[in-house]
Amino acid sequence: MHNQTTILTRTPDDSQPAPAAGTPERPGGGCPIHTMFRGAGEQPAARRAAILVTGIVAYLMFFGTILYAIGFVANLFVPKGIDSGVPGPIGPSLLINGALLTLFVVQHTVMARPAFKRWFTRFVPEAMERSLFVAAASAILMLLFWQWRPLPQVVWRVDQPVLAWALLGGSMLGWVVVFASSFMINHFDLFGLRQSFNGYWGWETKPVAFKQVGFYRLVRHPLMVGFLLAFWLTPTMTLGHLFFAAMTTGYIFFGTWIEERDLITHLGDAYVDYKRRVRGFVPLPKRAG
Repeated sequence: MHNQTTILTRTPDDSQPAPAAGTPERPGGGCPIHTMFRGAGEQPAARRAAILVTGIVAYLMFFGTILYAIGFVANLFVPKGIDSGVPGPIGPSLLINGALLTLFVVQHTVMARPAFKRWFTRFVPEAMERSLFVAAASAILMLLFWQWRPLPQVVWRVDQPVLAWALLGGSMLGWVVVFASSFMINHFDLFGLRQSFNGYWGWETKPVAFKQVGFYRLVRHPLMVGFLLAFWLTPTMTLGHLFFAAMTTGYIFFGTWIEERDLITHLGDAYVDYKRRVRGFVPLPKRAG
């Protein structure tokens, strides 16, 4: 659920001391796993293959997870939806569901930070970092789908057929906005596949330029707007669904606030001006000045 208007990349750390003359550099202090990932001269093929396989697997995990999420939220087409299963006591169910969502929030918040990326890429190739982020997020969502505790108590239900179908259609439109927004920046970069292929072929992965295209001309976080539509528009809102929607909404606002601080640090006045001109979530023009 990470909205990346631009990609923040690690720059080489010139503060690291160079190896002494005549001493071969040993990434990771000789750790064999680290050596394979970072790619000592005798194993370039293994390193490149690891990067490529990780990227493909992570992308397939993401794609399967996002498709399941559509059915999970709408209670359609999947073995276990958000209201599926035998309900338990409200208190323990809320605690379990809250812990699952908090785990996702912590992973997303920590792994998306530039400081973490700089630390993490001391141990894995930069070309693999984004894919590992995507794989970790997907794995946590799989755990959430599996362990989610249903709370089927109805908060509201729309029985009028036209309005009910309109709400369901609005939710599906939200998912369309999510996918469309990701392609308006760089879908395959956002989910790590571009970096993995570049790493396999030995090509440099240049940062995705800061762009104001499509939905990004209307709001700064269209991908997150899509999630909000998908989560809140439903003909039947249960207690469990409401808890899910409220928790994810809180994280969306918190996460975008944190992300924009990083973007201002990285992009400076360009993003400050963008933020001044374009609203975050509501596609209404701002007043001049």
